[in-house]
Amino acid sequence: MLGAKLDGVQYLERLQRELARIDQAALSRWADLLFEAWENGNFVYILGNGGSGSTASHMSEDLGKSTLREADLNDETKKRLKVISLTDNTPWIMAVGNDLSYDQIFVQQLMNYGGESDLVIAISGSGNSPNVLNAVDWANRHGLKTFGLTGYRGGRLAEIQQDGLHVALDDMGMVESIHLCLFHWVLNDLFARINVEGRYAS
Repeated sequence: MLGAKLDGVQYLERLQRELARIDQAALSRWADLLFEAWENGNFVYILGNGGSGSTASHMSEDLGKSTLREADLNDETKKRLKVISLTDNTPWIMAVGNDLSYDQIFVQQLMNYGGESDLVIAISGSGNSPNVLNAVDWANRHGLKTFGLTGYRGGRLAEIQQDGLHVALDDMGMVESIHLCLFHWVLNDLFARINVEGRYAS
């Protein structure tokens, strides 16, 4: 854990250096995929374990609500992004984990929900979580798009995902923080595109 070795100033300096190393083209492609899903009416499924699971929930909530102007939240005609976090149906997850195995908790949900050209955002710091890999493998074989968020050396997820963003750092806490930090730019960019604001305004 970097924070156990570095004081606050050093930690923030390291965080700044890691953020500066991010592949900005990958960041833009992430935003592009979400905008395409909105444009085409496809579903977005987000998944991960532990801290990445809570990130999946956070992203799903923000993408569902915060891509709209406040004034449009009650507009029943407003086009919305179809987004679901596969970490949030606790009874289903427990039933699958108990009756089948934990490595099936996401792929079983995708078998119910997933359709061709839908988007799966798979978050795994290690890139080696079997339940994440099973979901991405299924999605790849059934015509869905897959985008991974990884850390460390990327693991198996970096090998099988169609596209992704990698944080090349061996510290889970900072990797998870960077994933969420970068997501908030993606969210803002998506909001601007959907609502034709900021740099997207004509």
